[in-house]
Amino acid sequence: MPNGNVIRGARVGSAPPRHPERHRPVPCRSVSYWCRNGHRTDIRIVADVQAPTVWDCTRCGLPAGQDAQDPPGRARAEPYKTHLAYVKERRTDAEGEAILAEALAALRHRRGAR
Repeated sequence: MPNGNVIRGARVGSAPPRHPERHRPVPCRSVSYWCRNGHRTDIRIVADVQAPTVWDCTRCGLPAGQDAQDPPGRARAEPYKTHLAYVKERRTDAEGEAILAEALAALRHRRGAR
């Protein structure tokens, strides 16, 4: 006996059919990249877009280029910088001293020191 709550012709996860006039696929092309370890990575990009010269290898993470005979070298990892190192790049010593003096004055004022 059919249940009155059932939607006929539908199942969980079903979607309405796509109409061909609403969706037209974009012309794409395949571009291959090779890394130093010999891994090949294929990506699909839009036909009228210029492909990037370097792409990260999906297997080892090294930079990969479009020339299989001469892939790009290992990228030099930038050393880890602390927050203080970035601040020192942006501020001069005189600006740092002024900020420190201002912060110490505010701290002393809050603590009630004279």
